[in-house]
Amino acid sequence: MELKRRRKLMAHYRIESGKGFHLKDHDPGDTAGIDADKGAAAALLAEGVDRLSTLQDKLYAQDRWGVLCIFQAMDAAGKDGAIKHVFSGVNPQGCHVTSFKAPGPVELDHDFLWRHVVALPTRGMIGIHNRSWYEEVLVARVHTEILDRQKLPAARRGRHIWDDRLKDIAAFESYLGRQGLVALKFFLHVSKEEQRRRFLKRIEEPEKNWKFSLGDVAERHHWDAYQSAYEKAIRATATPAAPWFVVPADNKWFTRLVVAEALAEALEDLGLHYPEITAEERVALEGARRELG
Repeated sequence: MELKRRRKLMAHYRIESGKGFHLKDHDPGDTAGIDADKGAAAALLAEGVDRLSTLQDKLYAQDRWGVLCIFQAMDAAGKDGAIKHVFSGVNPQGCHVTSFKAPGPVELDHDFLWRHVVALPTRGMIGIHNRSWYEEVLVARVHTEILDRQKLPAARRGRHIWDDRLKDIAAFESYLGRQGLVALKFFLHVSKEEQRRRFLKRIEEPEKNWKFSLGDVAERHHWDAYQSAYEKAIRATATPAAPWFVVPADNKWFTRLVVAEALAEALEDLGLHYPEITAEERVALEGARRELG
């Protein structure tokens, strides 16, 4: 795919300002007019993965920037598959995945950002967070009883708690950007009907039974509340330095293509290059060459 078309594609899904943002304006089934069969889709993704491999190698060698990819979505939107396919060509030494489940006793004795901070990628690394600090303004907002387990002082559980948390998240992401950590936030936007189909597939196909949880069906009853929470989170935290990508997720091949392209574009914009050696180091290399014969 040519550069101009790739950039135009990303601009459509990249959200840098929450002003006027509405989820209803984004079609989960969109494929940007690309009509790709299975083979063509695989070829496009392979192209993106190949670019990522080269860029990640430079990121690791240069050791100046860090990149954090945050994945958020409703159940069955395809987070695991996107991570598996998009990062298939990345050197494991330069990449780390953290999947966040419900916090345990030690984590609940800290602030809500603590467990995520200790999992941030170092310079030269790509960190992948499968769910993130946004769970604290999504699932905790939908199920407010979660706050009871967080041991917050009563004085800190006022009616502005969600706005305050979103402000804290936005400020923290701004801080990370100033330290050279690029945050890319992916919301895999799946439709309720497509989620239903995928749940049924997990039930009907024995090899997928393990993926299904009765809790997944219970959460569908809160669909509208989650959509509202996601919309508010994106509105409050989308910035040029830490953009959201609202990725259509009804077609898995297109989801993976958008994620790969968004990450490749972000890495390209960093001006990555292999470290340049000094004149003295060049002399030492020539000496080593002579010694090796």
